[in-house]
Amino acid sequence: MRKNMIFGAVAVMMALALVVCNQQQAQKVDGLVIEKQGVFSSGGRVTEPIAGEYDATQNWLDQERKGTTTHVDHANTLYQIPAGGNGTPVVFLHGYGQTRTGWQSTPDGREGWSDLFLRKGYSGFLVDQPRRGAAGATEEIVTDPGDVADGKFKVGEQAWYTHFRIGCVAPERYEGSQFPEGSEALEEFFCQMTPNTGNYDEKLFGEALSAVLSDVQQMTGRKSVYVTHSQGGRVGWQTDAENIAAIVAVEPGFAPQIGSEEYQKFLAAKTPMLFLFGDYIENGPEDIQSTGFWKMVLNQCREFAAQYVKDGGDAKVIYLPDEGIKGNSHFMFQEMNNGEIADLVEKWLQEHNL
Repeated sequence: MRKNMIFGAVAVMMALALVVCNQQQAQKVDGLVIEKQGVFSSGGRVTEPIAGEYDATQNWLDQERKGTTTHVDHANTLYQIPAGGNGTPVVFLHGYGQTRTGWQSTPDGREGWSDLFLRKGYSGFLVDQPRRGAAGATEEIVTDPGDVADGKFKVGEQAWYTHFRIGCVAPERYEGSQFPEGSEALEEFFCQMTPNTGNYDEKLFGEALSAVLSDVQQMTGRKSVYVTHSQGGRVGWQTDAENIAAIVAVEPGFAPQIGSEEYQKFLAAKTPMLFLFGDYIENGPEDIQSTGFWKMVLNQCREFAAQYVKDGGDAKVIYLPDEGIKGNSHFMFQEMNNGEIADLVEKWLQEHNL
């Protein structure tokens, strides 16, 4: 009897210790609760039927695929809506050679901007543009010389490493770089790059992203904060303004030309814009052509913003070193201080009631 009492007391003590341990672990875990998530497609078209009558008895064995059609050139969007969120949707669009993967994580395995903004209460809509990633279906396979050489995927990781201002020559990083250190992180970064399946077509991509933003508006009842990166910025200028609450352009491939149709479109819609640029531009190596390119882009965006404001619009260009934030490359949203930059964006959004 006494032995059973001892065993019982020990069991109770162990159970209490387990509860305390679980409570301590729960306190350490900053959980992210997703209320709803899914994937949907937007835009695109259906090809004309191949000449001839479809033969169900042969189906895929018919190499001519007579009478069949295919859905092509649509965008693919993964979305997550956090529990207790603020209701504002954020649509993320990748840049050249990228997919939505770049927003989801970092090369060293930390949380990407999609999770960071979910924690801030924003719903995340991560897009693969047509002819890329999960939206790869297209009618004509790529012939774009930017992606193909002699019928093969055009290699060039080292070239992009230099152009993206991570360092001069891989794997060396610039002094003070915020890019995650180590070979594993670099391998992970390189592995996220992917080619187009079809030729680059800004107008077509803009139409698909306009459809995405329209679908998001119907789902949420709200206009979207449209976050674009690099070449995705150029697609952003081709997107209809009616469902955009604000644009955050992370080192875009230039701003719209002043006075252009795109310029007038966003000005008329009173679309506020935030431009973000990383480090190693004004202080980049002078003997690297990319330094001159990024200086040109930064200066053109500054000129755009100044005129946009003068014409009654709302635009701001942040060169991060001017804010005391140094060491960032073209991929600032994946780097070691990506949370600090996300906070900077959140502050700007809150100033615009978003």
